[in-house]
Amino acid sequence: MFDQNTPYTKVLFLTNQSSKASSDTDVYFRLTLDADGILRFYSHVFFGQGRAPMTEIVWLQPSSDRCDVKGVCGPNSFCHVSSNGKSSCSCLPGFEFSSANQSMQGCWRVRTGGCTGNSSNDDIRLTATMVELRNTSWSDKSYAVLPPTTSIEACKDLCLSDCACEIARFGAYCSKQMLPMRYGKMVPGSNTTIFVKVYTYESRGSLRKTRSGPVAILISGVALVVFSLLVLLANMLLCKHRLSSQYMRAPQQQDSEFDEESIAIRSYSFQDLELSTDGFSEELGRGAYGTVFKGVLTNGNKDIAVKRLERMAENGEREFQREVRAIARTHHRNLVRLLGFCNEGMHRLLVYEYLPNGSLADLLFRSDAVPSWSNRVAIVLDVAGGLQYLHEEIDGPIIHCDIKPENILIDSRGVVKIADFGLAKLLIGNQTQTFTGVRGTRGYLAPEWSKNTAITVKVDVYSYGIMLLETISCKKSMELKLAGEECNISEWAYEYVISGDLKKVAAGECVNEVELERMVRVGIWCTQNQPVTRYNEECRSDDGRKH
Repeated sequence: MFDQNTPYTKVLFLTNQSSKASSDTDVYFRLTLDADGILRFYSHVFFGQGRAPMTEIVWLQPSSDRCDVKGVCGPNSFCHVSSNGKSSCSCLPGFEFSSANQSMQGCWRVRTGGCTGNSSNDDIRLTATMVELRNTSWSDKSYAVLPPTTSIEACKDLCLSDCACEIARFGAYCSKQMLPMRYGKMVPGSNTTIFVKVYTYESRGSLRKTRSGPVAILISGVALVVFSLLVLLANMLLCKHRLSSQYMRAPQQQDSEFDEESIAIRSYSFQDLELSTDGFSEELGRGAYGTVFKGVLTNGNKDIAVKRLERMAENGEREFQREVRAIARTHHRNLVRLLGFCNEGMHRLLVYEYLPNGSLADLLFRSDAVPSWSNRVAIVLDVAGGLQYLHEEIDGPIIHCDIKPENILIDSRGVVKIADFGLAKLLIGNQTQTFTGVRGTRGYLAPEWSKNTAITVKVDVYSYGIMLLETISCKKSMELKLAGEECNISEWAYEYVISGDLKKVAAGECVNEVELERMVRVGIWCTQNQPVTRYNEECRSDDGRKH
């Protein structure tokens, strides 16, 4: 029997005896071990004639402390008894309930920090602190016990500097413990204190505000009160002047990484590019930060694509520097070639080779004549080769962050090129992961983007898997349904793997079935939820070329 009020009830014994108080009244009894670990004996009276049934607890297992039952609260949470005698669960500091409606299921971290307590990058600073929790008892699964002479401060610091340590326990001795924490309960007067490692993120902007100090805040407050009209007038003038002055200062404010003389590509003047594009008259497409126009170099013998960046006051300036630095250091047949740039006053433009055959999205979803099966296989293998180069074959990997058919372009010879590095993330030296805000396109985002955790090149592998399945099926991932409900293309393809009807993935097209199955399986492996289980580019390239 299943009790909706306690959805995790396990029934040990059920009597189906009927005690007839009247001809239309039934009484049923059941004995259950409820989710809180207490054995209870219930009676259910059904009166009939539209009257609501009545449920009573006839008997329950006696217990002086409801929290004595191990497992009454899930991992990373602890049990405490309220004044009315009922038990409830609370999360460790820095954690929240994994299910808002089921507090007994346990808790998970609000933020994770990887294998380092303190880290930073261009966008986010990650800080770890130890938060104290007193009067609790837990199952002791320590992996390291420190000498009894270890002080409480040393105990916290040693855990903070240990990437494996998540909990420091301090009582008769100091010990280190990993997650999950189990069998927690409130024990008033306990001589053991635990310290939980809690992570916080701060943007550079908020850090600057924090560092300004109370004196600056006081001065600002006085200035706002006394000189409010003057400040308002100054702000109006500043807003008018800010954009142009920022652009004029930009060349001097660029960091040492963006040195025009150190980049082996040509620098164009704005006037040159305005002439080359006939006043930016022929638009090829639009992106998040700019518009692409077709042009011809002044010597008249080479078509070009000119990306004119907009909204430069905020993200656009960073995107311009990021894209130039990323592409200028790459040389691969499957990456779009950057011919030059313009960094003049308020103008930011990028000059690319012109690719006349458009994007992969145009061929797959907006063309009457889609590429043949062999051509589609060649396309996904070429993209894998380009990603392998970005991730493994250059000094300092580049995470593209926005792999999708719209960013896969095709030149006049049919060569595939990965384009649009505006969201790319550059890793430095031996760095293998980084913290950054969400980048990319809905439908192609790996699950870790939403988990406030470090990202690696595996986010590109996930996006590649979605793109691969879209390419071999000629179907848009976000437009698919299973049993009338929306699903992504990986779930859709997996259903056909299970049913053994893979031909439907290729829309009935006559294809090599062994090759089709291998491609589908590679796509599914690329889109696994856990990054460590996803294919890498070398495996994908080798797997595809075996057939």
